[in-house]
Amino acid sequence: MEQEVGKLNQKEMNAAATKQVPPPGGGGQKEAPNLDFVLDIPLEISVELGRAKMLISDLLQLGQGSVIELNKLAGEPVEIFINQKLIARGEVVVVNEKFGIKMTDILSPMERVKQLGL
Repeated sequence: MEQEVGKLNQKEMNAAATKQVPPPGGGGQKEAPNLDFVLDIPLEISVELGRAKMLISDLLQLGQGSVIELNKLAGEPVEIFINQKLIARGEVVVVNEKFGIKMTDILSPMERVKQLGL
């Protein structure tokens, strides 16, 4: 007899799970999930001015005042990365005697998804 009650309860639970219950407030619209917890996740932002390749022997000869030639021209946009993923390009500016970046070209959401490799 206990097995029958157990089966009945399981059947009732399965039936209840498959019922469509409208969200509170009616209107048939889903409430947006609360994503406030993601606002406190730290991200690493980096800006790449340019790159260079050199031999170890050249690296060992570097000293104070040495100049390393980068692969970008002066005035060319710098690349802005968030967590090592390209999201935008911009130009270097000075604000209150500190360097900053003015974003001039932000990748579209589809381009950003492609950067993730999904």
